[in-house]
Amino acid sequence: MEYSFYDLLKLLGSLAMFLYGMKIMSEGLQKFAGDRLRSILTAMTTNRVTGVLTGVLITALIQSSSATTVMVVSFVNAGLLSLSQSIGVIMGANIGTTVTAWIISALGFKVDMAAMSLPLLAIGVPLLFSGKSSRKSIGEFIFGFSFLFMGLSLLKANAPDLGKNPEMLSFVQNYTDMGFASVILFVLIGTVLTMIVQASAATMAITLIMCANGWISFELGAALVLGENIGTTITANLAALTGNTQSRRAAMAHLVFNIFGVIWVLCLFKPVTMGVSWFVEDIMQTVDPAVAVSFKLSAFHTAFNICNVLILIWFVKFIESTVCKIIPQREVDEGCRLRFITGGLLSTAELSIVQARKEINLFAERMRRMFGMLNTLLHETNENEFNKLFSRIEKYENISDNMELEIANYLNKVSEGRLSSESKLEIRGMLREVTEIESIGDSCYNLARTINRKRSGGNDFTEKQYEHIHQMMQLTDDALAHMIAVVEDEHHAVDVNKSFNIENEMNNYRAQLKNQNVVDVNNKEYDYQMGVHYMDLIGECEKLGDYVVNVVEARTNVKEKKVGDNR
Repeated sequence: MEYSFYDLLKLLGSLAMFLYGMKIMSEGLQKFAGDRLRSILTAMTTNRVTGVLTGVLITALIQSSSATTVMVVSFVNAGLLSLSQSIGVIMGANIGTTVTAWIISALGFKVDMAAMSLPLLAIGVPLLFSGKSSRKSIGEFIFGFSFLFMGLSLLKANAPDLGKNPEMLSFVQNYTDMGFASVILFVLIGTVLTMIVQASAATMAITLIMCANGWISFELGAALVLGENIGTTITANLAALTGNTQSRRAAMAHLVFNIFGVIWVLCLFKPVTMGVSWFVEDIMQTVDPAVAVSFKLSAFHTAFNICNVLILIWFVKFIESTVCKIIPQREVDEGCRLRFITGGLLSTAELSIVQARKEINLFAERMRRMFGMLNTLLHETNENEFNKLFSRIEKYENISDNMELEIANYLNKVSEGRLSSESKLEIRGMLREVTEIESIGDSCYNLARTINRKRSGGNDFTEKQYEHIHQMMQLTDDALAHMIAVVEDEHHAVDVNKSFNIENEMNNYRAQLKNQNVVDVNNKEYDYQMGVHYMDLIGECEKLGDYVVNVVEARTNVKEKKVGDNR
């Protein structure tokens, strides 16, 4: 029997269904858990033991150690987790990923899950069309679960029968009898295969099928599993390439951890594999050879990761110092680049929103910093220092333009992913926030230009004018400070009415000063041109206050109830 190109396409299609099922199942769970995953990660990493348990829990839930690791790397990038905390979670993720192998071994080779897949799909369809996002996420999980086992069943069905076609196995047989060199070779094959597929669980499924069908021995299957543990680290390292130094170190810690584990297991390869075989055959008393070998691989995978964690959990500080030496701190101007979303989209759109939120928080803080420069600029008498500070404000304005564009583009990419209805609304609000924060940057630059024009004219404000400008700028700074508190407030505990009250105060103060300015000019207290510069500053501050309120409204989805408008 020849294995045609059509048969190969069917095999690849089966693998595609398996991978798609895993992706949908993982996304469904992550969307359902969403905020809970974030809170678990940040709250349960107080020490290395709870960090490990957190990693196990999260990975067992979302069925992807790569997704967990990428999530952890991004949280380190965002400053939510320290490097040592992340190492504990990554260790736990390695244990959590073994759950997939046990599910496939227990269900995929003992129970015909493919027969149950169609009834499960019938249950999942109504949930998919549910208006409630949590039910929709559960429906996606059921669909993914069904597709995963349908794909696994089709993989087994469409795999070539190598027993009846020994010539197809001949190229593999050339490399199976080289002793320990074969083990090393299969470790490399497992690494490369997982790097290509980008899912260790999928490679694990392929390994289980190869061993269950007798194509390769349990020992070589174990070597493939070791390679898969190295290959799975590539996803996080790719995600961290453009991240900050700490995030790249977290990804590197995952690689160091797994490579060390593979080295010590290879040194004790025979005793470890014999111990696993004894456990499955004598303790579990598994009779069916196909089931026995799948249990052996799952047990080997679990034993490898648990033992590795038990050994290395005491050396977290050593791993931390090692990766710090491998990846030294790089000197960059943090002021002109994004800090949190440089690593690209995360495993799910829901988690990418967290990164974008952090970036918006930083954007708002930078705009307040930019406004803080204006008071210094207003009183600067040295020509060189004035020009230097004005150039810096100009640079900040360019940064704000770039940040708006990049954050908006990132959010648009996120919105193309699978999102809950709440997340869609959140992104809409975030896009408005970004636009209004950039407008704050424009206002700051307009204020700097007005100060520059006043300086070029050679005249100066009166003491009374300076007093009024300081008062208005203080109100503006208070508005910005409260805006940042609202923007960074995850639990909506900050009173938004304070922002509205400050804005009303600014409106009233501007109206008062506008009327007073006419009187002062008529009384020759200062000339008309100084009055223009003076009111330009006051008016621009009031306009900036409006942008602040717009940001607060976008963040909280609360509109200001206006009784009257003095503008």
